[in-house]
Amino acid sequence: MHIPDLLSERFADAISRSPFADQVSDIPRFAGMIRIAGNPKFGDYQANFAMPISKMVGDTNPREVAQKVVDLVKLDDVCDPPEVAGPGFINLKLKDQFITEKLVAMLDDDRCLVPKTDQPKKILIDYSSPNVAKPMHVGHIRTTVIGHCLAQTLSFLGHDVVTDNHLGDWGTQFGMIIYGYKHFGDAETVAADPVPELAKLYRLVHQLMSYHKAVSSIPKLQTQIEDLGVQQADARQEAENAEGKEAKKKRKLADSIAKKIAACRENLNKAETTISEINADSEMKQLAAEHAEIATAVLEETSKLHAGDAENKRLWEQFLPYCKDEINRVYRRLNVTFDHTLGESFYHDMLRDTVDGLVERGLAKESDGAICVFLDQFEAPMIIQKRDGAFLYATTDLATLKYREAEFSPDEILYVVDARQGEHFDKLFAVAELTKLTSAKLVHVSFGTVLGEDGKPIKTRSGTLIGLESLLDDAVDAAFQVVCDPDRLVSLAPPMDDEEKRRVSETIGIGAIKYADLSHHRTSDYQFKLSKMVALSGNTATYAQYNYARTPSILQRNGVTESEVHKRVAESGFEFTHPAERDLALTMLRFEEALMSVYDDYAPNHLVDYVYGVAESFAKFNVQCHVLRAETPEIQTTRLGLVMLTGRILEKGLGLLGINVVERM
Repeated sequence: MHIPDLLSERFADAISRSPFADQVSDIPRFAGMIRIAGNPKFGDYQANFAMPISKMVGDTNPREVAQKVVDLVKLDDVCDPPEVAGPGFINLKLKDQFITEKLVAMLDDDRCLVPKTDQPKKILIDYSSPNVAKPMHVGHIRTTVIGHCLAQTLSFLGHDVVTDNHLGDWGTQFGMIIYGYKHFGDAETVAADPVPELAKLYRLVHQLMSYHKAVSSIPKLQTQIEDLGVQQADARQEAENAEGKEAKKKRKLADSIAKKIAACRENLNKAETTISEINADSEMKQLAAEHAEIATAVLEETSKLHAGDAENKRLWEQFLPYCKDEINRVYRRLNVTFDHTLGESFYHDMLRDTVDGLVERGLAKESDGAICVFLDQFEAPMIIQKRDGAFLYATTDLATLKYREAEFSPDEILYVVDARQGEHFDKLFAVAELTKLTSAKLVHVSFGTVLGEDGKPIKTRSGTLIGLESLLDDAVDAAFQVVCDPDRLVSLAPPMDDEEKRRVSETIGIGAIKYADLSHHRTSDYQFKLSKMVALSGNTATYAQYNYARTPSILQRNGVTESEVHKRVAESGFEFTHPAERDLALTMLRFEEALMSVYDDYAPNHLVDYVYGVAESFAKFNVQCHVLRAETPEIQTTRLGLVMLTGRILEKGLGLLGINVVERM
């Protein structure tokens, strides 16, 4: 039930029959200017097209435009008589009868009045995509839960959704594991417990590479700081000697240089910390000295793998299943699945043809030994083959896009990837347009960073990103403390046993992390605060899940089943006797609006806001409208029907967010 679309259709008809219809260039666009009313006392919705139309048709007063449309619009079956207010706003209040009729229909519809689109699209969603050679970390939570929610929602709307987990299973990270195994690994130890042992080898190689990178970066950073200091001093001096706009320009330049200096000093501090930590450990210091060329050696191991070296290929085939098992365990906890898991290795044999094809068509050419695609809108080209012959992520993404076009013929491809990859995707999409690789609409569904309580990217004390599974464990523990508090459970009958407590804590904890992430617009950074995420009040999954759990409890206390409620409503219908009943009912009818907003903006926070709105409206209803002690059987039937529909809406809404519900908490 998409009420704004219904209102828009009626207004489009009225505008098309108005005296100024010929002067309005895009009637559907103007008629679609329907918004939820900011203040309920003015109605439920507001039409805001009168002012822009009045500007289009001349000096006509916006109120006159609005009134002429109101005189023609046919809304008697939907709304009370529309009211023109202010500078031409049209306030609309839905009739109670319209709302109650839709509620009865919703009770009969498992999809809660959300029809499947009659114009389904093939939409491929590329999300999660971890590097399999290392454990998943906090940085993977956003792409995974955003992508999963989009997949669930668009599929529910009737689109043909294909999900692909584009694993990093072929890059430098595997060269690191192979190098680590050859130089530091023990075959029997790895065979006995492969996942943690391979992770240890990866971390060791990473530490040694970071050490040597830090050592080589210090002279460069020191020189850069000195050079920037001179530039800053010159800019400040020039600002003092200049006047007006020129002085302001020079001061702005000096401030910009100051920020660059601060960033260099921060990087210098990090490098010095890395070096001091290694030097403080005699064993690590010795390993660092023995493996001074480790970065180059790792790249050589990676190149050998790509070239088909028998030993490296054998190790890759031996280790890959264990690495996949590690990430699949996390996916099982998150209840996330994929239609396809096609890693970078799947496309490796296509890369040479991809490069050669672009060169043959004159779209790529050699530059300083590398093969590049030059794009007018970018200063730097897209490099698709390095001077040493190695291919890059860009090459793989172009090959992947070509494969997806041939295999799936998608109408849209969504890449749910960190905002920091924005330039990469801008170039990828530009090359795709230039080369006509696909006819699909390409969208970079970018997202911000997960921050710690200090406002910086969340990391461990050692400076590494926090492991995702550790984060999930912490959330489950926090949920247990809140929802399994003995003082809260004392009134539950029958009592919760340990198995139910474990299951409830897992559901609430995992849900809390997902919901907290999805509640922010995807482009925003957000702070990770577990205590807030699992709170029983406020905009949290726990609050929504708790209100869901209330619904079967209320039916049980009233001694009725869902089928009995359905039968009673079928006989007597709904009738509002309290504003909280109407508010809850209207909120539930806006389900489709919320889902369409998710698709329009590729932003799950619209659905989170909706779920919270339903939970909040239900909580107010629950306080103000007693069900068991309702004044009449008819009032009780209305309230039981609202309770039943609330449970259904909350379960479906949370489910599309990837969050499960529990019957008791």
